[in-house]
Amino acid sequence: MRSAAPHLKRQPLLESSMSKENSKGSCLCGEVNYEITGNLGIFQYCHCSRCRKFTGSAHASNLLVSPDQFRWVSGESLVGSYSPKETKHFATAFCKQCGSSLPWHAKSGKAVVIPAGTLDTTLSIKPFQNIFCASKASWYKAASELPEYDELPSKKPKNC
Repeated sequence: MRSAAPHLKRQPLLESSMSKENSKGSCLCGEVNYEITGNLGIFQYCHCSRCRKFTGSAHASNLLVSPDQFRWVSGESLVGSYSPKETKHFATAFCKQCGSSLPWHAKSGKAVVIPAGTLDTTLSIKPFQNIFCASKASWYKAASELPEYDELPSKKPKNC
């Protein structure tokens, strides 16, 4: 079992640790829009199997905000949700029109989980931890280990 470095352990949330930064987000088709007015100082990559299934990727990139820091601007009627009965925190939300992931209320009621890829504005906070690494996809390879291209490469890499 892995443990976080001491400086990355979650600390009690204090008012001073909360950001007052404003950001906007939306779905792929643009019909659903939301706004956040800060965050709880938690931005993490989740490797649990549910987040991998929901995002269709190696991990979810989630920012947490308090419920009073979140509001739907438009398209709330197009937001669908799924909340497995057996989960303690996990639920999901999505655009009924385009299928994009959207913010969802954690079952505790204490946070709204913002899928960072839905943000339309840049944040000053950056991800600081990976969670549920024991559930990491067997094929996962850290982004820092992969070549980078500014656009789609013109030909297939030799090692594929």
